[in-house]
Amino acid sequence: MCGLSGEIRFDGTQPDLDAVAAVSAVLAPRGPDGHGLWNEGRVALAHRRLAIIDLSETGAQPMVDEQLGLVTVFNGCIYNYRELRDELRGHGYRFFSTSDTEVVAKSYHRWGNRCVDHFFGMFAFAVLERDSGRLVLGRDRLGIKPLYLAERPGRLRFASSLPALLAGGDIDTSIDPVALNHYMTFHAVVPAPLTILSGVRKLPPATVRTIEPDGRSSDLTYWSPAHTRQEKYAGMSESDWQDLVLSTLQTAVQRRMVADVPVGVLLSGGIDSSVIVALLADAGQHGLQTFSIGFERVGDREGDEFEFSDLVAKEFDTHHHQLLMPSSIVLDGLDGAVGAMSEPMVSHDCIAFYLLSQAVSQHLTVVQSGQGADELLAGYDWYPPLADVQPERALEVYSAHFFDRDRDTLARILQPRWMTDNDPSREFVREHLDRPGATTALDKVLRLDSQIMLVDDPVKRVDNMTMAWGLEARTPFLDHQFAEVAAACPPELKLAYGGKGVLKEASRKVLLGAVIDRKKGHFPVPAIINLEGPYLERVRDALAAPEAKQRDLFRPEYVEALLADPNKNRTTLGSNQLWQLGLLEMWLQRHGIG
Repeated sequence: MCGLSGEIRFDGTQPDLDAVAAVSAVLAPRGPDGHGLWNEGRVALAHRRLAIIDLSETGAQPMVDEQLGLVTVFNGCIYNYRELRDELRGHGYRFFSTSDTEVVAKSYHRWGNRCVDHFFGMFAFAVLERDSGRLVLGRDRLGIKPLYLAERPGRLRFASSLPALLAGGDIDTSIDPVALNHYMTFHAVVPAPLTILSGVRKLPPATVRTIEPDGRSSDLTYWSPAHTRQEKYAGMSESDWQDLVLSTLQTAVQRRMVADVPVGVLLSGGIDSSVIVALLADAGQHGLQTFSIGFERVGDREGDEFEFSDLVAKEFDTHHHQLLMPSSIVLDGLDGAVGAMSEPMVSHDCIAFYLLSQAVSQHLTVVQSGQGADELLAGYDWYPPLADVQPERALEVYSAHFFDRDRDTLARILQPRWMTDNDPSREFVREHLDRPGATTALDKVLRLDSQIMLVDDPVKRVDNMTMAWGLEARTPFLDHQFAEVAAACPPELKLAYGGKGVLKEASRKVLLGAVIDRKKGHFPVPAIINLEGPYLERVRDALAAPEAKQRDLFRPEYVEALLADPNKNRTTLGSNQLWQLGLLEMWLQRHGIG
């Protein structure tokens, strides 16, 4: 897990090395163990290294393969790199390191842009062909690893975070109106390729982009699992599905133990993280380090779920760290989390993850985490209403339960110049739901959530907050083979028992019933669930700042109404509307966007 960046010129000039160095410097927290800058002709590549596989200098990047004429920068982990290395040796390749980065380079040389079909893992990479001048960018199937792009006449820059690109300068930082509509509709999710800024885009998940020396480019979308019933699973019983889900998850969990350093688990006490611990224990892992975070109670709001995480830790005899955060530290965590966000994210889980990652990074550099199960296996409360809905009504039902607000409501919030002629968010969802390859209404929505919404909320949140502290988070539920099984699983088995039914019943073979049958939880951060005190003042100050007045995103009467009663107005999913506005302005101002 690292931070990569670079620049390629199309106008015959040399890249701006000072700008590339400035971009790379912002990525230093993602890779505190080493850094490198390489340039030749029209291309410069930079890298910040978090040493997890091949801790020696032979694993340093940018990695130059003189024999193959390739230069590579890579972020992530290829879990099957050892098997691929053996396969490539069989094809005559010789290796000078034991790193997965070299496997990426040689896989590209062997298979071209279809190398990604061979990778099990999370990744973003750039490979330069020195002879042809062709640059190839790739991103993993579920978008676990980010890759941001800033194109100007004559050049393209790219980096593992948006704020890093800002440090290089020469970027259009105006607000993208369509992205703003998405932000206000999808609880801050802005799907790829857009970002909230007009001058920055992101490579979509499951995409390889080939960039020619003259600037022409082409994209390969290499993965999208069918959300249909498949012949190979015909005749399987409910018990068979439970066995398949559990065995596929077991494989995914074991894959993510590949490292030259110890691997722990972020244990919230919910079923998703708990079953990871159970499966590791079942496979013979002893002395596993686990970590849980909690916050001081505020009023009648509990701030921790230690009851359940302690239960799991005791059952499986882990080396458990119970981290109780005083309310006084949450305000610092808020500032740090906003600074770590590649894009504005309204979930207060960001602060919890940021503080948890800070603490865990004192013990380990790699952990497994349970994100993704809800989007793959129908764990949220907007999925049951889709159970008996005809496919053509999927948009109607999904929008009613998932969208923060409809277009008419949005028109009473945004200033008129930020409203678009059409309804871009609704049309975006309609287009995805109408694509072939999904059978039922639920299938269509789960495909959208797992391949779009998931990527730019919990997945991005986990990457940003852990990497702010040089901590690598691995997510076995986002193993692409597990995602394929989940996509094929009959909807009624996913919706059973209040959601994630197939996982809940499968987990009974390895996990305590008290954890499986508990009420669904989350990272509780009581100090910011209801805005008051210094947290409310942060929001008030951000919305009253000169930059906010100049930007003029929101109607003043709407802002004034929210500030008059800060905790009254909620979105469809129950989020604080004032927090949504304030967080956007805090992020823009924190990153110097006037």
